[in-house]
Amino acid sequence: MVTPVRAAVFPVAGRGTRFLPATKAIPKEMLPIVDKPLIQFAVEEALAAGVTKLVFIVSATKAAIRDHFEQDAELEEVLSNTGKKALLQSVKNIVPEDVSCVYIDQGAPLGLGHAVLCARSVIGNEPFFVHLADDLILAETPCLSQMAEEHARHGQSVVAVEQVEREDTSSYGIVAVKDSDDGQRMTEIIEKPAPQDAPSDLAVVGRYLLMPDIWDNLESIGQGAGGEIQLTDAIAMLLQDRDVYAYSFSGIRYDCGSKLGYLKAMVASGLVDGDIGESFRGYLADSVS
Repeated sequence: MVTPVRAAVFPVAGRGTRFLPATKAIPKEMLPIVDKPLIQFAVEEALAAGVTKLVFIVSATKAAIRDHFEQDAELEEVLSNTGKKALLQSVKNIVPEDVSCVYIDQGAPLGLGHAVLCARSVIGNEPFFVHLADDLILAETPCLSQMAEEHARHGQSVVAVEQVEREDTSSYGIVAVKDSDDGQRMTEIIEKPAPQDAPSDLAVVGRYLLMPDIWDNLESIGQGAGGEIQLTDAIAMLLQDRDVYAYSFSGIRYDCGSKLGYLKAMVASGLVDGDIGESFRGYLADSVS
């Protein structure tokens, strides 16, 4: 029987330098898409997939993330007393009472693999999600839920992938796969290969479902590209002993770590917003006509 995934790791210790000066004092994960920060989208996706433990890998500058998910009794009282019921519901119980939040200081910025490894003591010997909030995926069925269904078929690690332009492979982990009866089994994974060295155009995006076998690999691989502990290298080591599946998810991904991707996400979300969508659509039509 496949163990359900109940924990999610959110590596949020990065500096967000591409969005300076906005991220000088505000974590990049707190940048809003209309009126909801990226990290809340990430948490809601995890909750929809059945997660009951949220593990945030933070730095000393990320207090705003903890503040966002903690109850603000004073704000709630003000909203209640002024009759702003909709706003009250939007800030109340963002994280349900039966869900725990754990905050771990990464310390030195040693890469994604190191950030994930920081969560070992609180996750233990169970499968877990890794969610990068920079990658916003809008989908009818949340991406992590799709991956959990894929995991239930074979009980192995699952990595979300999508096709990218060949010239962009140097910005991603790139995988090679072999089709099988139970999905796309990964045969190779390379961190940011040059286009001529890339085994395919299938790129890893910011969603992982990892079996606990990954912990020992992260402990032993040492520093890789850029002097960092690369999660990609640990997954490559995992391929020597276990199956890992690449999963082509259903949905639209917005790279909110880039300015253009962030603006695209803002527009897409604004167009379907219940309060401003119609007016925003009219504004855009007038602006581009």
